[in-house]
Amino acid sequence: MKTAILKNLKSGALILSLALLFLYGNFVAAQGYDFNKNSGLDNSAATAGFVTGSDAATVDSITGLVISIILGMLGVVFLGFIIYGGFTWMIADGNQDKIKQANKIIMGSIMGLIITLAAYALSTFLIYYFQ
Repeated sequence: MKTAILKNLKSGALILSLALLFLYGNFVAAQGYDFNKNSGLDNSAATAGFVTGSDAATVDSITGLVISIILGMLGVVFLGFIIYGGFTWMIADGNQDKIKQANKIIMGSIMGLIITLAAYALSTFLIYYFQ
């Protein structure tokens, strides 16, 4: 019984000390400490020829740009598939097999477009949420 209480007390003390440490870190950050400026990292980066400040590219901005480019290209591909399916339907000349094939192409491209738009919406939301 005593050992269980001691274990719970030790765990509680550890959690409390970690919580205080994290809170102290937030108070230090709230005082305006900028690691890049105060540590000389900006000066070193500028001397080395790197872009610093708000003009510097970050990992999330590069990731967002890559995702936007890929999803934009996928939208063009799906538009091409829809046009191809419509053209196939127009030249089907009443042949039910070609009409079914064109319908599959159009439905597949619409489903792909819906999935792509959902992925774009999700990635845009996550990028802006975590930025």
